[in-house]
Amino acid sequence: MSIKKLFGTDGIRGTANHFPMTTEIAMQVGRAIAYKVKTENTGAGDKKPKIVIGKDTRLSGYMIEQALSSGICSMGVNVLLVGPLPTPGIAFLTQNMRADAGIVISASHNLFQDNGIKIFGRDGFKLPVAEEKQIEDFVWKGDLVNRLPTAAAVGKTMRIDDAIGRYVVYVKNTFPQALTLQGLRIVLDCANGAAYKVAPWVFEELGAEVIKLAVSPTGTNINDKCGALYPESVSKAVVEYRADIGISLDGDADRVILSDEQGQIVNGDHVLAICAQDMADKKQLSQNTIVATHMSNVGLEQFLKKQGIKILLTEVGDKYVVEAMRQGGYILGGEQSGHIIFLENSTTGDGLVAALRVLAVMAQGKKKLSTLRKLMVDVPQVLRNVRVTKRKDLHDITGLDTLVKQIESKLSEQGRVFLRFSGTEPVVRILVEGPSRDEINQAAEELANIIHRELA
Repeated sequence: MSIKKLFGTDGIRGTANHFPMTTEIAMQVGRAIAYKVKTENTGAGDKKPKIVIGKDTRLSGYMIEQALSSGICSMGVNVLLVGPLPTPGIAFLTQNMRADAGIVISASHNLFQDNGIKIFGRDGFKLPVAEEKQIEDFVWKGDLVNRLPTAAAVGKTMRIDDAIGRYVVYVKNTFPQALTLQGLRIVLDCANGAAYKVAPWVFEELGAEVIKLAVSPTGTNINDKCGALYPESVSKAVVEYRADIGISLDGDADRVILSDEQGQIVNGDHVLAICAQDMADKKQLSQNTIVATHMSNVGLEQFLKKQGIKILLTEVGDKYVVEAMRQGGYILGGEQSGHIIFLENSTTGDGLVAALRVLAVMAQGKKKLSTLRKLMVDVPQVLRNVRVTKRKDLHDITGLDTLVKQIESKLSEQGRVFLRFSGTEPVVRILVEGPSRDEINQAAEELANIIHRELA
């Protein structure tokens, strides 16, 4: 078998039953992860290592789950199955249950035909690139078949029945004990995904009235015109039901987009602004700094500057945000797309924790979300996705660099252009910011045409 790259910017991802998301590859990845934890677990005596596996609600999750479990057990490692649970829930349980690794079967915000594998270390953090490469090497060159144990040395699979309850308690404990959600009406969209059970429980147990949307997964309707990529339906429902807030999660609930009581969308940049100011006012913001990405609206940077708060920008991807936070000792970071990380609570983005933090700010200050949303003023921004069939260095596309320079020259210091390949989909993402929406729309269209001509 020829050696191919398995891991992208957020684990392994692709169309289910096509490379790399086949059962054959999943079983080999399971063996590779199990072999890795076994070699790192030399001080545990005769006790077998254990790996937690959770998933979202995709139809293909069943076959991937069984393939991973088979590979792991064949290498003499035990498996703890928790069923559908948010990605941050698996990160939490990996630590909470003293497991040696955690695996999430999910393609996050993608539609049901895709699936993915994300891996957490025993500390609950996503594996660094070097360790992902180690697993790839085990898959392609490790000759693991000749290292398989026999008889009583093989592993077994157990189902953890109280996984949901453990995660619900953990999430609720991030909300101040002195506060309640009593009297609040929440519209909640669970994207027919991993949070369809846990999310309503969390908000209802804290006292809120919850109007539930997209909580009936069929295996094929995850993220289908619902969830964090389609917050407009929640915004309409908030106005219709006269709710106080709308909460839209994605398929694995590691990101959240909010809607205020007027039906206006509150994205990750605004959540960062709200929480950064609140934490800074309480002297809780480590080094008075947050971490965001190059996709964040420049309005966030302008707001933070007025508040005397610093911002560190990273590559796009919550993995890079967390890496920078850990290296610099920062505790708040995130992305415009809704990945918000509170490092004192979570090791990865958690949509439920982020929503509760904003609700706490609202309750403590007795402020409506529309008031908090206006803290930060967005600079007009256009985002375009150009679907491509091949990849090549964007700098090698004839005329693209010249056009970017021309656009940036026109925008001067009032705007910017940012281009990148997506790490999870076959698209090039185009971002243009500037004072005139007509001007930046035209610029984005011209950039998209060149990229489409060369790569579509």
